[in-house]
Amino acid sequence: MSVKSSTVMARVEPDIKDKAEEILATLGVSSSGLINMLYRQIILTNGIPFSITIPRTLPNAEDMTDIQLDAMLEKGLAQAKEHQGVSLDDAFTVLESSIG
Repeated sequence: MSVKSSTVMARVEPDIKDKAEEILATLGVSSSGLINMLYRQIILTNGIPFSITIPRTLPNAEDMTDIQLDAMLEKGLAQAKEHQGVSLDDAFTVLESSIG
């Protein structure tokens, strides 16, 4: 095992640090261990090992006109009548595979 002698310092908001460290403690991972894993993944992937994006927001009924909302609901009803949906289990399988 190699000697760990370099230091990484970062300033973070206290509440963010506390919440993250609570989760890490539950996982049995120290902050240093997490940083070491992250750095190794950066080396392996030659970049940031996860996607950094602005989450796409779904249409909100409050932001739609009555005509837009009615059209969306009619489309959904038509799809349901044509059995074009997916089961809840299949939907979760797709979501889980996109996360991990």
